[in-house]
Amino acid sequence: MGKQALLQVNNLKKHFYLGKGETLQAVDGITFHIYKGETFGIVGESGCGKSTAGRTIIGLYDRTEGEVIFKGKNIHTMNQKERYAFHRQMQMIFQDPYASLNPRSTVSEIISEPMEVHGMFANKQDQLKRVYQLLEDVGLHKDHANRYPHEFSGGQRQRIGIARALALDPEFIIADEPISALDVSVQAQVVNLLKRLQKEKGLTYLFIAHDLSMVKQISDRIGVMYLGHMVELTESDKLYNNPLHPYTRALLSAIPIPDPDVEDKRERIILEGELPSPINPPSGCVFRTRCPMAMDVCALEKPKWKEVHYHHYVACHLYDEQKTNGQDFTETAVSR
Repeated sequence: MGKQALLQVNNLKKHFYLGKGETLQAVDGITFHIYKGETFGIVGESGCGKSTAGRTIIGLYDRTEGEVIFKGKNIHTMNQKERYAFHRQMQMIFQDPYASLNPRSTVSEIISEPMEVHGMFANKQDQLKRVYQLLEDVGLHKDHANRYPHEFSGGQRQRIGIARALALDPEFIIADEPISALDVSVQAQVVNLLKRLQKEKGLTYLFIAHDLSMVKQISDRIGVMYLGHMVELTESDKLYNNPLHPYTRALLSAIPIPDPDVEDKRERIILEGELPSPINPPSGCVFRTRCPMAMDVCALEKPKWKEVHYHHYVACHLYDEQKTNGQDFTETAVSR
């Protein structure tokens, strides 16, 4: 029996209508699934639509098109009772740990709020015990319960945000750039905390970030997004050892290598031009205006999503089943 898909995202689109005939195509038809117990990473530069995808999946935004299936149910067609139960099972950790915490509430009140909304406990004493346990789970102390967010460091505030996300004992957590606002020295601590909690509580993660090196540390599989589209998806090791899409290769080439001899000899791929606007994306392949390997067909046709190797998917004309000048595009791409 194969793995169980906890979440399925099918052709998901989220467009924002700006008026005067303009539409911002933040997410434009992404498809993937996430297995129970795994961490699925989404990476891409700022403005690629990865955070919008996360917020649409959890229901903070209404989708424009497509569907999100969680445990066999479409979340966008749930009735009120089903949605109420859904929000106990899926929670979110936000990017900015200070902005996402109410400065007028104590830590205890912040973590308790979702429990009160969902009526988890009949009395305050049991609820407070749960708060103390969650604080210990994320590496804080029960004495922190009566303090306010401004009394903590950035890393500690993110731990409070994680404790709040765990308050309802969810199965699935969307972590939306949970380490990007933190000092580098603290980022690894938070990633290790998330990995430990996943193991202890059997959690499934959607981990959104722009730092490919950090995503590799936590993700089982990774999807690469560019301008609202998924351009590559495979297992973490495969993506790093054999990136297929030119955009993925450019992202990987930007990661510094701690060995100075290797770093000196390594060729960095510099992308020319600016990121196009999602209001007026390029025709055909959205990456073609910055791609060092762009061909005529890239402007004419949108590349199809295809499985090039086992469980390694890519949307790129380099891997079309045709030849040019007697040479297979696949061979050309891999050799480069």
